[in-house]
Amino acid sequence: MKYEIDTETNTIISTVNGEVKKEALYSKDGFETLSDLWVKVGWNERYSYTFSWMGRPIIQLPEDVLRMQEVIYRIQPDVIIETGVAHGGSIIFYASLCKVLGRGRVIGIDIEIREHNRKSIEEHELFSYIQLVEGSSTDENIVNQVKGQIKPGESVLVILDSNHTKQHVLDELEAYHSIVSVGSYIVATDGIMKDLHDVPNGRVEWKDNNPSGAAIEFADKNSDFVLEVPKAVFNESKLNKNITHWPNAWLKRIK
Repeated sequence: MKYEIDTETNTIISTVNGEVKKEALYSKDGFETLSDLWVKVGWNERYSYTFSWMGRPIIQLPEDVLRMQEVIYRIQPDVIIETGVAHGGSIIFYASLCKVLGRGRVIGIDIEIREHNRKSIEEHELFSYIQLVEGSSTDENIVNQVKGQIKPGESVLVILDSNHTKQHVLDELEAYHSIVSVGSYIVATDGIMKDLHDVPNGRVEWKDNNPSGAAIEFADKNSDFVLEVPKAVFNESKLNKNITHWPNAWLKRIK
């Protein structure tokens, strides 16, 4: 893969697998080409590890955070379930939206919630909107415990952000898809792994072993869901492709 950027002729030339493509630098195509490269370099340099939400590290690409906010505001779910707690920034983010909206609560699941993270989350001013569940997200007892917290008629959004191997994500999709509300989503995050197999800090096996592959396989076998990127609420540009760590992530329940 090779890129040549010429700011005198305002062109960008990319060579991928022997195929040469020349684009106008200041164009939709030029922006998308540069963005794809920027995302890969940014991931390698841990760019997403430079942000926090209300005091807790969030470890997400800011654009993905904003897109999730758009979806949560539109759907206004009663319950937001996230597998993978880490430092707690994401569940604090979801809890802050619940407070602003005046509805909803968050269930965070992690196989291990480290004591210092648990303490910080439990002492946070938004903890009243949060329930922490420690255990494997695919353990039958944990799954049943979480499902038992959902009241009849409640709308549910699920975000999968724990173990990102294809099989684990497939297992999570199988475990939680039934509680997702029609019109809502189960989101298999970090499918960007498929594009990071050749970067210095990536792994070769990620080319096939990633959440994106799991989401595609799940959608092929489950007609109740479609892979559908949420439509932008506001867009006065010609751009229609998100800068994201979550390609092929948004599984929308349609029936």
